[in-house]
Amino acid sequence: MIDAPDRIVRLISAKALPGFRLEVRFDDGSSGVVDLSHLVGQGVFARWSEHPAEFERVEIDAKTGAPMWPGGLDVAPDGLHRRILRGEAERG
Repeated sequence: MIDAPDRIVRLISAKALPGFRLEVRFDDGSSGVVDLSHLVGQGVFARWSEHPAEFERVEIDAKTGAPMWPGGLDVAPDGLHRRILRGEAERG
């Protein structure tokens, strides 16, 4: 069940997959696999080109609820959630 769009959803799990893909699950029951490979080598995400194993070290920031990686890298959880709702992610 997916709640109304004005409800703030929380990221409850994030797991790194091969190919810079991230399996995510939210507290509204939505889940999916989001491809983040387009970020590799771009700006602060150049770090993933240099140290690809760091992508596997994803954690959820307790304060912001965002998936985060070494070096202070993070992506907006609401953007990941929107991609899932729009069908722009593989089903988890």
